[in-house]
Amino acid sequence: MNAAAIEQAKREAEHARHRLDSTLIALQQRLHPKSLATEAWDGVKEKSNDLAEGALGAVRQRPGAASLALGAAVLFLARKPLGRAVGRAFSKAEEDDGRIVTRIETDNENYNAAAPTITAPLGKGVN
Repeated sequence: MNAAAIEQAKREAEHARHRLDSTLIALQQRLHPKSLATEAWDGVKEKSNDLAEGALGAVRQRPGAASLALGAAVLFLARKPLGRAVGRAFSKAEEDDGRIVTRIETDNENYNAAAPTITAPLGKGVN
């Protein structure tokens, strides 16, 4: 090998080293946690936007089915409060006013175990 070929090989090696350095710098920037989080967030925003547009299109095409599905979801989520309300509406028991009442059933007329009654508005303590 002559001196010109060696110089050419050194220049090519230096050029390859610079390309490798720039590739590593770009890779480090791309793999930086902040860059990854930003890229992921942008992907989530784009995907959620696509889903919202798809859902809106489906509602526009079938408003009745969408209303039915929404009503079913609301009824499912509110099933416990609705069940309590229906139970109270059809219950023959006395209405609950927040007081604790104890009753002792006995056949003996001489036995009376009535507790004293305290009158106080609901939500306030007894003084």
